[in-house]
Amino acid sequence: MKMKKTLLTTLALAFAFSLAACGNNNNNSNSGSSSSPSASPSASASAPAETVSGSVIAVGSSALAPLAQGVADKFMAEDAYKGVSVTVQAGGSGTGLSQVSDGQADIGNSDIFAEEKLDADKAAELVDHKVAVVAMAAVAHKDVGVDNLTKQQLVDIFTGKITNWKDVGGADQKIVIVNRPSSSGTRATFEKYALGTTTEDLPGSIQEDSSGTVQKLVSETPGAIGYLALSYLDDSFIVLKYEGVEATSENVATNAYPVWAYEHMYTKGEPSPAAKAYIDYVMSDAVQNGDVIEEGFVPVSAMKVERDAAGNVTNK
Repeated sequence: MKMKKTLLTTLALAFAFSLAACGNNNNNSNSGSSSSPSASPSASASAPAETVSGSVIAVGSSALAPLAQGVADKFMAEDAYKGVSVTVQAGGSGTGLSQVSDGQADIGNSDIFAEEKLDADKAAELVDHKVAVVAMAAVAHKDVGVDNLTKQQLVDIFTGKITNWKDVGGADQKIVIVNRPSSSGTRATFEKYALGTTTEDLPGSIQEDSSGTVQKLVSETPGAIGYLALSYLDDSFIVLKYEGVEATSENVATNAYPVWAYEHMYTKGEPSPAAKAYIDYVMSDAVQNGDVIEEGFVPVSAMKVERDAAGNVTNK
């Protein structure tokens, strides 16, 4: 009887130790799951450690607007970012830079470097986030009769020296210039890298800031010429070669086609948690290798060259 009681006591103690050990193992397992990213395969790889909330206002480049808006819609649909509201507004790179500098916007979208538009002290306050590369192409009405222009021919057209398409080998048709306002980063890029000079607004020319409106005007106005980011190109008009070179992503990446610029998302100092989450999302591999390419931009990582604010190009 005594032996039986001793045996039961031993078994009870062994069972208790076994439960304690299981409990410790479970606690260790749970602790590992919460600290290890691979422990929860359904968790989003980009999910922040804490829920992000707040509002983000991004203003500026009309060329970047389609990409910025499309990615914002996807971003806000993610469970981790449902507490963040992102509002994207166009208005031109100059507007975006001035508003982020003045604190009226969280992000200033720009096709140009801040130091090209702002005073040096104001530009120095901004943090540059290069999110893509955009190329600009000259486009013309389908009936103009040419598909290529040299740099000098473009300069002569946009400075008013050439006013008829027949003077560049095309139809006997008056040239109608569809230009962008002085605040436009698209205009600044086109003038700097396609023309090599700034131009005045000519009498009789049309000025439009909206890329969608430029698209429509060039396709519907006989003799029209304008310029658009690659993301706005379609078959409703002629996309003109530049010095015989087509505006393709491959040619942009090597600088064989030189009319391109970085797309910047500027913040004044370091971005707020909400703005940072959005910019990080734009820079994620999924967006860079998906949305950026689909929208007609070139990922920064695909570029074989780099360009600084002065326009100097170096190989990577």
